[in-house]
Amino acid sequence: MKYKDYYQILGVKHDATQDEIKRAYRKLARKYHPDVSKEADAEARFKEVGEAYEVLKDPEKRAAYDQLGANWKAGQEFHPPPEWDAGFEFSGGGFTAGDASAYSDFFESLFGREFRQAGGRRARFHARGEDHHAKILIDLEDAYHGTTRAVTLRRPELDEQGRVQTRERTLNVRIPKGVKQGQSIRLAGQGAPGMGEGKAGDLYLEVEFKPHPFYRVDGRDLYLDLPVAPWEAALGATVKVPTPGGIVDLKVPAGSRQGRKLRLKGRGIPGNPPGDFYVVLQIALPPAKTEEDRALYRKMEQQMAFNPRARLGV
Repeated sequence: MKYKDYYQILGVKHDATQDEIKRAYRKLARKYHPDVSKEADAEARFKEVGEAYEVLKDPEKRAAYDQLGANWKAGQEFHPPPEWDAGFEFSGGGFTAGDASAYSDFFESLFGREFRQAGGRRARFHARGEDHHAKILIDLEDAYHGTTRAVTLRRPELDEQGRVQTRERTLNVRIPKGVKQGQSIRLAGQGAPGMGEGKAGDLYLEVEFKPHPFYRVDGRDLYLDLPVAPWEAALGATVKVPTPGGIVDLKVPAGSRQGRKLRLKGRGIPGNPPGDFYVVLQIALPPAKTEEDRALYRKMEQQMAFNPRARLGV
């Protein structure tokens, strides 16, 4: 069974108004009416146009069709998703049990075959609402302590005329302690509304951390480039280190080189197990601002006889 693009059949855009859809239908219905058209496939085209209009003229059926159609193109092999089942009630007239043969298998797979003539037809159909996905930008500290953030989202909705409108809504989202970058927070029932008795879809918020002036994130581990004075690296020292969980004391071993990595176990992002916090030593040279400073550097040059390029053979 092939997927039918009803918008393409009527020659209208996906955001067409109901008036535009009606005008397109009337034009094509006159063109392909079997009593007046000379084209060989006029009857088949006339039925196809009528089927497209049957769906797109009704805001409820149009919304259901749009929900499904985002993932399909005309002519693709089509299999209804498992959540598409009988149960959604449409009101209105113009379609009765006697009309059932005028519609394709594709139409039947979406809207079922339960019709009755009293006051028009009632086709039973319902479907679960579509899941929505968005990103939420949080501070790294939020992952350490947990918090609640107000999030404003925009989502498209169909109005009574079948036109797409963008509406805003604000949700208070609980950020759990220990959430990782890339992890999704699921908000049940906050996605697209279901059709008929179908349940609403879920909203998935993918977590991203705002860029931090100090830390780099790798999973649950954090990295900090920590400046140390030459004498702290050479002689060893205990220095203060900022972490998202507070300031801690770190012992720098004597003889530490530029780029040495020291681990603070379990002080990364909380979890089971928690991440680690890595300090990468960066040796900072004091500026030679005064003559006394320069004299001290010259004395070091004379007394230490240090060649930083010795391993290069120069």
